[in-house]
Amino acid sequence: MKITFLLIFNFFCAEVVFPQFNYLPARLPGHQVISYSQFTLSYNERHEQPDWVAYELDSTEAKMEAGRCNCFSKDDNVLTGSATPDDYSNSGFDKGHLSPSEDNQLSAANNRESFLMSNISPQLHRFNNGIWKELESWVRGKAMEFDTIYVVSGPVFLNNLGTIGADSVTIPGYFYKIILRFEDDSPKIIAFLIPQVGAIGELKDYVVPVNALESITGIDFFPALPNSVENRVESTESLSQWGL
Repeated sequence: MKITFLLIFNFFCAEVVFPQFNYLPARLPGHQVISYSQFTLSYNERHEQPDWVAYELDSTEAKMEAGRCNCFSKDDNVLTGSATPDDYSNSGFDKGHLSPSEDNQLSAANNRESFLMSNISPQLHRFNNGIWKELESWVRGKAMEFDTIYVVSGPVFLNNLGTIGADSVTIPGYFYKIILRFEDDSPKIIAFLIPQVGAIGELKDYVVPVNALESITGIDFFPALPNSVENRVESTESLSQWGL
């Protein structure tokens, strides 16, 4: 009888703690949050790009290949007006995805959404086509390995590299990416903070605690996690459980 009770109690607690886990970061005052088919973003009007882009990625999505539209366009859903492709013309910076085209492959329409300028940030080509691309590929590999992961990605406006375009789009000095998964209802988390300039070495060299990113960005990344769990998980750098 006691064993049965404990099993029922543990099951109930797991359901209470993580029911249909809400992976979205906390809203920033005055910043518009927009949801698309495969990602949600918070738009930063001052810097004309996302504060964060968050999405769930499972193994099925990670394996799909709907194709890449290369159809960058202004996001008319941004009430204050988004950046435009013209802001990037002749700037020397790539239109860098925060939710990658390769992670938005359930349909051609979904892929087009990933090319909205609200999901884009200025990136040096060497960065975008180098360590950032490597990290995006690594993340997809983890979705295939663990079946379902939660991803939050965005710029860090520290040591910025100026602005581009008529809309004065800020060129961030750093970018971050955070990945969360659950293993037997236990959360596992890893975060990366990578500079645009001078990023060399391996991905593991850029692992940081999530609470350090929260201090830098002012964003509470996983408010749906209970504080006792969040503080423990976000303070731990555990490379081995992520294969690094």
